[in-house]
Amino acid sequence: MVRNEMFITIPNYFKCPISLDVMKSPVSLCTGVTYDRSSIQKWLDNGNNTCPATMQVLHSQDFIPNHTLTRLIRTWSDSIQDHSSPTPVSAPPLLSHRQIQNLIKNIEKRDENCVGCLRNLHDFAQDSSENRKFLVNIDGFLDVLVGVLSNNGDVVDDSDLEIRIMEETIIILDLVLKEDNDYSESIRSMVRNQDLLSSIALVLRKGNLESKIKSASLLEILAFQEPESKLLIGEKDGILFELLRLITTEGSDSSSSSTAIETGLSCLISLSMSRRIRLRIIRNKGSVQKLGTLLMNSESRVAVIEKVLKLLEMISAVTEGRTAICDDPFIVKSIFQKMFKVSNAATDHAVVILWSVCYLYRDSKAQESVMKSINGPSKILLLMQSNCSASIRQMCGDLLKIFCVSSKSCLSSYDTKTTHIMPF
Repeated sequence: MVRNEMFITIPNYFKCPISLDVMKSPVSLCTGVTYDRSSIQKWLDNGNNTCPATMQVLHSQDFIPNHTLTRLIRTWSDSIQDHSSPTPVSAPPLLSHRQIQNLIKNIEKRDENCVGCLRNLHDFAQDSSENRKFLVNIDGFLDVLVGVLSNNGDVVDDSDLEIRIMEETIIILDLVLKEDNDYSESIRSMVRNQDLLSSIALVLRKGNLESKIKSASLLEILAFQEPESKLLIGEKDGILFELLRLITTEGSDSSSSSTAIETGLSCLISLSMSRRIRLRIIRNKGSVQKLGTLLMNSESRVAVIEKVLKLLEMISAVTEGRTAICDDPFIVKSIFQKMFKVSNAATDHAVVILWSVCYLYRDSKAQESVMKSINGPSKILLLMQSNCSASIRQMCGDLLKIFCVSSKSCLSSYDTKTTHIMPF
């Protein structure tokens, strides 16, 4: 960079391959190439189905925000300001109060550039915590966003344009509501708005991956308020089905797929605080098997495994859930294996599940699955003697009593100096 000159040397990887300008909102395609959001969206809107830089055919037109590059560009921009350089080329757009009010009015009127206005607000909200607080404090701001989604409630026109409007609206709502929980009354009214929930369900079904993740995140925020919220969301047609689809997300970007799975699981856990919703999840064909598949996936993150086990623990609290778990011996085996290899939280969840199906429910298939595991009962004894909580220790003792009744020699293979320590 040359000071006192009217130009700045811009790092090439800060430039959008399409516009050649510094990127304001970098997003990555499935090919791994990063573009400015507005440029690549225009490319796709023109009917193209290839990556402009590599000309590879896109098997998915979803794109994921490149937050790392966004931070690098922002740091670079700040350094230019610190050195008294000319106006930073890459600085995020600063919107005046009047400009923001105009954007909101255009969105409310469904101006022909509604998507562009929403994107400008999205970029502004994403830029800083101060911006998000500023937006929420504008009278009527949340009402306008809710109105956009409510008008799409019983959607007849689910065209690409309408979906994109809903996607951007949901992303902004998720951003600003995460900022602070002082909007509880506004959130309660959103949960009671069936049209708004219909729009979120539609985006979960037809939106891109980023908007699906944000939809699940927004639903979790809405469900947090009170028990009735969980019922209103969980019993809305399509929502549980789409959340269960989200946790089976697969894609070339493993990071994005894991984020989708983790967010979907978090939302399902929040909704499952209600027994009625747990039953609806269990009765959704193949739901427990999907959780088992995630457990058996060697590439699943620790956070994903913990959430799967937490959800299975909640499911095992009802008879139908225990039956569904026991009907698949591979799930019980996977639960037992994860009990020792993941984390303390995973261990606790796994013990509670096994206690529910083997001791409380007395399912012979589940008991046999644990017995057939290598040193199964002996490992439970070892866990019991570890630094676990009193309740987990008690459950381990209950499990060992069951296994000793099944086979008096079940501890014979436990060959250490602690074999003389018996739990009862």
